[in-house]
Amino acid sequence: MSVNVASAAYMESGLKGKVALFNQVVDKHNNNQAVNPFSQAKVGLMPKPTISKEDYGKPLKGSMSESRAYKATIAVCREMMELCDVINQCGEPLFTEEEIKKDPSKASDPRIVISFGALFAIYTTISDKVVGMLLRARKHKFLDFEGECLFQRRDDHVPIILLKPNREIREILNEKIEVAKAGLRENEELNEREKSPYL
Repeated sequence: MSVNVASAAYMESGLKGKVALFNQVVDKHNNNQAVNPFSQAKVGLMPKPTISKEDYGKPLKGSMSESRAYKATIAVCREMMELCDVINQCGEPLFTEEEIKKDPSKASDPRIVISFGALFAIYTTISDKVVGMLLRARKHKFLDFEGECLFQRRDDHVPIILLKPNREIREILNEKIEVAKAGLRENEELNEREKSPYL
């Protein structure tokens, strides 16, 4: 049902229908304000929200916060993908040719290595969030490095190792992006339906 059809139905309904619709909107607003800690109601009288373990720390379904979370997930995944691409293009194989000659089993190792100093010099022209993206990519087990946090100049020699083939990383991140896009579309459709009280 489109908004125009809903508006036409609203305009053709009698006074009772319009009053009922208005009362429905008022009741919904009052219910939302009853659980809003920033409303004029006393906080002590508000019901305590019940949150399951799965929903703890997550925004309410259909909220603007959830939309922002989906958008942030998409942006972070894209930036991690770009970081891994740069490491893959500018890095070197983890084992040298001499090491591979000594142990041929190392030839199939897909890991790529680059020093933090070299990566910092290359990647800062792309983004100023190098260290944050490195930490995020390490959390997802795409790469690894020593230490908790890296600092320019002090840690320029620290090797950053890409643990998985770049193709596999791209597949994982593209899947996460598609899930976030689907959630964002669903959230926006839900918001559109809620915006129009005539539907």
